[in-house]
Amino acid sequence: MRRVLVLGATSAIAQQVARLYADRGAELFLVARNEERLGAVADDLRVRGASVETAIADLDDPARHDELLARAAPLELVFLAHGVLGDARDTGGTAEAAEAVLRTDLLGPVSLLTRAAQRLEAQGSGCIAALSSVAGDRGRGSNLVYGAAKAGLTAFLSGLRNRLSGAGVRVVTVKPGFVDTPMTDHLPKNPLYASPERVARDVVRAIDTGADVVYTPWWWRFVMLAVRLIPERLFKRLSL
Repeated sequence: MRRVLVLGATSAIAQQVARLYADRGAELFLVARNEERLGAVADDLRVRGASVETAIADLDDPARHDELLARAAPLELVFLAHGVLGDARDTGGTAEAAEAVLRTDLLGPVSLLTRAAQRLEAQGSGCIAALSSVAGDRGRGSNLVYGAAKAGLTAFLSGLRNRLSGAGVRVVTVKPGFVDTPMTDHLPKNPLYASPERVARDVVRAIDTGADVVYTPWWWRFVMLAVRLIPERLFKRLSL
């Protein structure tokens, strides 16, 4: 990939993905909402020899999406890592908090990727890769809104992949499990947590090999298969 658009570029996983593409000599266009943090990420990549452009934007605002995509053109790879965790226990389960999570984790990404898909389809080439989550494989009480948003994003990406399959555009769904990032600093850690570097390597490998859906680390595919097979009458009694 010679030109890579990274949406949510200050996330730990996005930073590592950007570094891997910088090492390959790709031109990078980074978008995030925090100017100071984005500047630090861009400076790090430039030190590594990368060509970097940046844009400050709140990706929850669909009014900015066409402008950002036009500035980043021509597009070859669109990597979406924009999102928030959200947690029913942290938010108190309020409707306002739920709406905020859905806006960031589902509505914003759908708006962005719909517009990106139109551009890639028109040029007849390109790739979209987006971070969903294993949390979207089955709803849990501990993160019901986040899980619902990721389930919606996973379904959207599946449909987008189906629609673009004959247009020369690939769509990659990335489903990380627990990742040790600033977004999960408040959570207790356990051996299931992966590093952002590990996840980034899996992301780039999936893009390179033409994978449609990748669980990272790989064994989450089997963990979530087992979780999905638990009967609902038992599952609802579990503290998950």
